[in-house]
Amino acid sequence: MPLGYLRNLSSAERTTRANQHLGLSLAFVAGAINAGGFLAVGQYTSHMTGVLSAAADHFALGELVLGLAAMVALLTFILGAASTAILINWARRRHLRSQYALSLLLEACLLLIFGLAGANLPMAAHVMVPTTVLLLCFVMGLQNAIITKISQAEIRTTHITGMATDIGIEAGKWLYRWRASAASDVAVNFRRLSLHLQLLASFFLGGLLGATGFKYLGYSASIPLAAWLVLLAMMPILDDLRSARTPSLH
Repeated sequence: MPLGYLRNLSSAERTTRANQHLGLSLAFVAGAINAGGFLAVGQYTSHMTGVLSAAADHFALGELVLGLAAMVALLTFILGAASTAILINWARRRHLRSQYALSLLLEACLLLIFGLAGANLPMAAHVMVPTTVLLLCFVMGLQNAIITKISQAEIRTTHITGMATDIGIEAGKWLYRWRASAASDVAVNFRRLSLHLQLLASFFLGGLLGATGFKYLGYSASIPLAAWLVLLAMMPILDDLRSARTPSLH
């Protein structure tokens, strides 16, 4: 893979093409983490709609501990997104090329922790399972905030509801135009439709391979995902390290 292409994917200077390609990569990773994580801990961690609904159900049934656990999971997702915002703004003030790559690198490190922690789940499940759920929620919040910031909220990668809604809207406009020949004032955004179809497919493919990988490899299936994220983040970080060393050479 050309180094220039990798540099453009996560650099501070953005293009529409780079945003889309990075979004597809991260949707794949999110699908893999979500599906593999479910097999690991029995809970999906990428979409907070279900988590908040579960909290409401538990509180209504008097299951206060489970309700509080769901609220903590939601808070952890929010903290992950907040961490991305902090990293991006910290790097931006210092004019670093790696303002987005730093969050990708942090996500890679956390996925490695997930893989290592998984080996200890059977020995201390009462502690490790809740901790792993929170770790994955934090990772999902972290990742979703990265692509949200990069694409100005056009692309989301950790949940499908918004993508499916946008697909339905554009498909509905297309069907309306097709049936009503005089509806020339209804514009179909085929670029947006194509993008969200690709994101949906990428998330599904990631989920399929993530679940299969976890089935046969166990927690070590997270290692290739972490390696891919490191590859995505590598070039801008190396550029910043080279720039930081340059003054000392003169």
